Amino acid sequence: MKLASKHILIWSTVFAICTTAVAQEYRYEFGGAAGAAFYLGDANENAYFRTMQPAGGLIFRSNLNFHWAIKADLLVGKVSGDTKNEKNVFPNHAQIAFSRTFFDLGGQMEFNFLPYSDKYKYLNTSKLSPYLLVGLGLTLAPGNDRTFFGINLPLGVGIKYKLSNKLNLGIEYTIHRLFGDAFDAPDSQGFNLNNPYKVNQGLFKNKDWYNTLLFSITWEFGLRDGRCTTD
Repeated sequence: MKLASKHILIWSTVFAICTTAVAQEYRYEFGGAAGAAFYLGDANENAYFRTMQPAGGLIFRSNLNFHWAIKADLLVGKVSGDTKNEKNVFPNHAQIAFSRTFFDLGGQMEFNFLPYSDKYKYLNTSKLSPYLLVGLGLTLAPGNDRTFFGINLPLGVGIKYKLSNKLNLGIEYTIHRLFGDAFDAPDSQGFNLNNPYKVNQGLFKNKDWYNTLLFSITWEFGLRDGRCTTD
């Protein structure tokens, strides 16, 4: 009985290691994304998807296992806003319209709700999985005479689909919370939207946002070594 118990324990351990080791068949993904971006702030308080502008970039993923991945991306996009569409009355009844390009270098942790893979069906894997992401990023937005540079906090949801063994399609919606209020103020002269009411600002109070809706395509590479099975 003791010998049998040892064998069961050994094989259980081996199976657990193999299950973890196989994860997705390939370690990495690289590809591109394209879609749109829009801004939320003093010149657009709550009208989601208004004044959408083009956005896109590059994506790199490190697939840790079926459920977890680390993603890095480099995005470029454009945002715009106009206070004439807002109900707020600004000092001296001023109205401002702005437009600017931004660059975003970010890193996120992704969690797949389903074990994402087109292999290992005995592990109940799925070629389609929704996912959540959270991370940290840096935003650079050149202006006419004022450049914005700051940290953003990305939080998003998406769906990924394995079109073939190495090819993945995805759609992702992400909000990028900025820790500053000058994203919509590319000019430093006269009235601008950098804290226009001159009120006390907290860590999360009276800050700007930009949101992205992106479609992606990625190619997997980096076949895992030491896999216990191939199917």
